[in-house]
Amino acid sequence: MSRRLTPGRLLAWTVLVVFLVVTILPFYWMIRTAITPAADLYTDSTGLVPQHPTLINFWRVLGFVDDETARAAGGSGAKINFWRYTVNSLIYSGLIAVVQTFCCAMAGYAFARLRFPGRDLVFGVMIAALMVPPIFTLLPNFALVKNLELVNTFAGMVAPSLLMTPFAVFFLRQFFLSVPREVEEAAVIDGAGRWGIFWRVIVPMSRGPLITIALTTSVWAWKDYLWPLLVGRGEENRVLTVALGVFLQQSPNTRPDWTGLMAGSTLSVLPVLLLLIFLGKRLVQSLNFTGIK
Repeated sequence: MSRRLTPGRLLAWTVLVVFLVVTILPFYWMIRTAITPAADLYTDSTGLVPQHPTLINFWRVLGFVDDETARAAGGSGAKINFWRYTVNSLIYSGLIAVVQTFCCAMAGYAFARLRFPGRDLVFGVMIAALMVPPIFTLLPNFALVKNLELVNTFAGMVAPSLLMTPFAVFFLRQFFLSVPREVEEAAVIDGAGRWGIFWRVIVPMSRGPLITIALTTSVWAWKDYLWPLLVGRGEENRVLTVALGVFLQQSPNTRPDWTGLMAGSTLSVLPVLLLLIFLGKRLVQSLNFTGIK
C-alpha cells in the first residue's frame, strides 16, 4: 500500500532536498573548479559544467608535469609535495585513531563494569568536558608541548588527542553496558581474568562500535588544521591540510592558484570519502544499536 503524499510529507521532503543541495553544492563546485582550465576560471564561471574540462590541474598538483607545463596550465610557481604530505596525514590520523580507540575502549569498559571509589564522579567530570570548546584548551596544550620541546614533532602533534576523548568513552561505555553479564561470567568460569575478558571476549564482540569510533576519529584527525598548523610547521611533519594552506600562500596575491588548490582539496577528500563509502553502513548500524541519536 503506497503512502499518500500529504502536505506535511511534501514539506519534509522539500526541506531534506534543500539541505542536501546546500551540503553537496560546495563539494560539487570544488570539483568543477578543479577540472576547469585556469584560463577559463573567470570567463566560464556560470555553467554547472565547464566548457573545456581538463585533468591538468590534478597532474600538476601530483607532480606529474614539469614546471613549464604547470605554468602554461595556469600554475603560479607554487609547489606541493602531495605524496609526502599525504603520508604524513595518514600517519597522523592513523596513529590517533588506533591508539585513541584502544584507550577509549579500556576506559569505557572500566566505567561500565568496574567498581571503584569516585567512578561516577570521574565519569561525570569527563562528560562535562564535552561542553568545553576545543579552542579553550588550544593555548594551554601548545604551552605544554612547547615546554616539553615537542614542537615540530609527530609526538607533539598527536599528544593532546592521542589517549581519549569524552565522546568516544561515553559511546563505548553505552555499548559495553548492553553486553550481557552472563557472557563475562561464563568467561570467569573458564578461568579468564579481567584483562582476558576484555581482550578475548569484549573486544571481538565490540568490533562494530570500535570501527565506528576509529572511523570518526580518523576523519576528524584527517581534516584537522589549526593544531597541526601550530605544532607541525616543519616540512618533515606537515600534514596535507596545512600544506594546502601553504600552497595557497605561496601563490601571488594578484593571481591565486584556485584551480590547483581545488584539485588538491578534491584529492585530499578521497581517502575519507572511500572510508565513509565502505564503512558508512556499519557506522549507522552501530549508532542505532547503542541508542545514540
